[in-house]
This record gives sequence, C-alpha cells and structure tokens, in this order.
Amino acid sequence: MTTPFHYEPGAAPGPVPPPGCPAHGLGVGPGGLRRFYGPEAERDPHGLYDKLRAEHGTVAPVLLHGDVPAWLVLGHSENLHMTRTPSQFSRDSRRWRALQDGSVAPDHPLAPIFTWQPICAFADGATHERLRGAVTDSMGRIDTRGVRRHVNRYSNRLVNDFCQQGRVDLVSQFAERLPMMVMCAILGMPEEYNDRMVQAARDMTRGTATAVASNAYVLDALTRLVQRRRREPAEDFATWLVEHPAGLNDQEVSEHLRLVLIASYEATANLIANVLRMVLTDPRFRARLSGGHMTVPEAVEQTLWDEPPFTAVFGRWAVGDTELGGKQIKAGDALIVGIAPANTDPVVRPDLGDDMAGNRAHLAFSGGPHECPGQDIGRAIADVGVDALLMRLPDLELAVEESELSWVGNIMGRHLVELPADFASRPPQDDKEPPSMGRPNTPRQDWEVQSTVRHTAPTPGRVTATAPLSATPTATAVDESGSPAAGPSAVGGIPQQRGESAPARLWRAVSRWWSGN
Repeated sequence: MTTPFHYEPGAAPGPVPPPGCPAHGLGVGPGGLRRFYGPEAERDPHGLYDKLRAEHGTVAPVLLHGDVPAWLVLGHSENLHMTRTPSQFSRDSRRWRALQDGSVAPDHPLAPIFTWQPICAFADGATHERLRGAVTDSMGRIDTRGVRRHVNRYSNRLVNDFCQQGRVDLVSQFAERLPMMVMCAILGMPEEYNDRMVQAARDMTRGTATAVASNAYVLDALTRLVQRRRREPAEDFATWLVEHPAGLNDQEVSEHLRLVLIASYEATANLIANVLRMVLTDPRFRARLSGGHMTVPEAVEQTLWDEPPFTAVFGRWAVGDTELGGKQIKAGDALIVGIAPANTDPVVRPDLGDDMAGNRAHLAFSGGPHECPGQDIGRAIADVGVDALLMRLPDLELAVEESELSWVGNIMGRHLVELPADFASRPPQDDKEPPSMGRPNTPRQDWEVQSTVRHTAPTPGRVTATAPLSATPTATAVDESGSPAAGPSAVGGIPQQRGESAPARLWRAVSRWWSGN
C-alpha cells in the first residue's frame, strides 16, 4: 500500500515550482499534487481524470481550494464501496481533520458545500433514516403522471416565448427555466417562480460574492411556504413534509425543501443542457435519435453516462484509518465521490464509444443510502422536456461552431454557459391546464416518451365508445399517449360489440343441463 498525503494541513509543503516554471498553471501544487480546481480542472476535467488515474490508480490525492488535501475516488467499484459503507466513510463533515485543526477557515470557498447542517445529507444512522425517510416517503406521493403533464405544458409555454424569433439560447431560455417551473409546482409554491428564483438557484452554489444573498432569497421563500402549509395544508410536497410522522420542525422542513429544490434544479438543468448539446453537436447521436433507433429516455440515460450533471460530490469523511484502492486513508481525511471518472472507469467501460442503452449502473445520482431520492423526477423532467422541445422544433441547429461553446466549472460539475440554436420561426401553440399533481400517487407504471423524430401519422385523440342501449355507460380505454388501448377498458366499461364471456356461456349450459332442458 502507498503512503497517505505527504502534504498535510499545517505541514511544510513540498517543493513548489519556481516562478516561470512550466509546472505553473498545469494544476501541480505543493508536493507535486494536482489541484482539483483552477484552469486545468475547469477546462479539461476528463484529461485531469486520465492523468490522475495513470499516476495514482483508482484513488488519487488532490488539492482543494487553498491547497487543502483530499482524496478523489476514480474507480467505479471504489466509489460504490465508499458510498455504500457509511460506517467507514461518513457524510458528517464535522469529522474533517482540516476543520478541526483550523486549516480550513469558515470562509473557505467550498464552505457552502461542506458546512454541516441538520439535514439528511449530512447525517448517518438513525438520524439519517428519520430525515431521509420523510423526504423519500413524500417523494413517493408525487403523482408522476401529473408531473409529466406539467412538464409538457411548461415546455410548450417556454417554446411559445421564443418560437417566432428563429433563434434561442437553449440554456438560459429553456434548460435553466423548465426545472424551476416544475419544482416550484411540486413543492407547492408555483407563484414563487420568476427570474430571480432561477438566478438565485444557479448563483448560490457557485461561491460568488452574491451567493449568501441568493441563498437567503431562496430560504426566505421556502420559510414562507412552510409557515403557510402549517396553517393551510394542501396536496403538495411541502405539506407532506410538514405532516410526516417523523415530526420535522419548521427549520428541518425548510432546509430539506431547499435541499430538494436546489439539488433537483441544478442536476436537471445541467442534464437537459447536456442532452441538447449532444443532439446538436454529435451527428451519430442525432442520427440514432432521428432514425428511431434511440428514444429520448435512452438518450437521457446515455448522457447520464457521458456527461453527468454533477461530475463529483464533496464529500465523505473517513471515520477511522482504513484502506481504499490501495491507499491508506487516515481518520478525518476528506474524500470526493468521483461521478464522472467512475462512469469512464476502463474496468466498466473499456470502450467509451459503446452504447450504454438499458444500463443504469452509472453513478450520475451517486449511490448508497445518500443516493438521490428524486432521480425519477429529474429523469421525467428531462425526458418529457427534451421530447416536447424537439417535437415543436425538430429543425434545431447549432448557431455557432462547436468550438465556441464554453463552460463554467467547479469541483462539482461543468455548466454550459450558452447553447445558441437556429430554427424556422413558427406561431405559438395553446397550452392546456393540466390536472393537479398534488395528490397521492397510484402505483408507478413504466412509461416511455417517443423520440421526436419518429414522424408517424398524427396520434389519434381520446376516443369514447358509442354508448350501448343500456343504462350503464361504457368507455374505451386510452393509453398514456391518448391512443385507444388494447383490451378491456381500465374503467370497467364493456366494449359495445363484445359477446358473452366464456364463463357466462359455460354457466348457462350447466344451468340448462341441471334443469333438464
């Protein structure tokens, strides 16, 4: 086994490249360790992963902001072990030795990410089970069909805003807006959706000078929502958290609403932008989609492998001295869940060009007890949103050279700045008021969104069977796309031309025999 960091907080740093040395700007820090921040990490994260893997294997020492050491876990199986073993790798950031010895100050750039809070994301054991159980149970009550109706409606509303212009920035005008519209409705505060909420949600996780004010804006809106739901319960996520048997207090409810809102929003906005970028820049990807060889949900899943919305999650903290990937991990060491490098681990994907259709072994939503509880909602927003957009604008084309696209990044991910696209202008469409999604969910049904470019005949509308000459009304069952479904009606109606059933005919024959007829 190799030795742990030879550069520890408070220790004398190793040799530092002199001014003008080529090592400057290449991410090489004290002790020769690579920095997991700065130009190299932001410009070419995948290149950095490859270098770290070649130099250290599946677990690599890196430096965080301020050259504070941490471990980046690159291997797929190593990440699974770490996320699934909270007895060895805790989510409680108070265990971090760098915090205890003062090497990491309260105003550290990553403080908004690692500062301990009384929420399930920083808890283990019974406390985690209590808080996470309330979130998971409330998530389970969301009507997924209602979510899809909202996503479709809001997608069309957003497209209506720019469909006559012939040019759109798919990041700022679609990908960043749709998830916030949907999440505000799910939480129970659709009236809070506005440009300021969108900007605050993006700003509060980026370590900017205005991040604190943005966080306060979001939390204030959520606090008002909790107070309102204590007085006026409704069929929404906030009410379900407030009324959950776990007995969360107002602060716990507000903090968990913020966790759900920001995590779901950030991940889904990035996912939508990444899927659309793949559609506009990868000819093979688009050809498979347009040729009907890949559905939109399959395209989303492939993107979760290739361009996960979060590239890394900080962090885990070693409960005691242990070993991972051949490295000696000391008690209190910080570790980073390497989502993107795990997804490209050569052990799992020897050929990155392979089609990963039907394979959900990626770590886009992390793993273990802290795996994202809202991943199905995120998938639904991305699946239906991308499908609705491409159905309305199938002629979207990238309006700039691919080399002109740019990203902003941090240790958690890269965010596409703009995705300008051209299309033929067209008139807006009416959007219809969808049924409420604030009601307990029925057992989840498998569902799939058709690829936008399957140019089949128009889907028939909802059809009602002609009523038979009987006082009992009947109806034709309709599937989720609005087409008549095969088989008996789901609402118990009998199709008009269906004959007497076999059991009824048998019973009639037995009755005649018994009576001697």
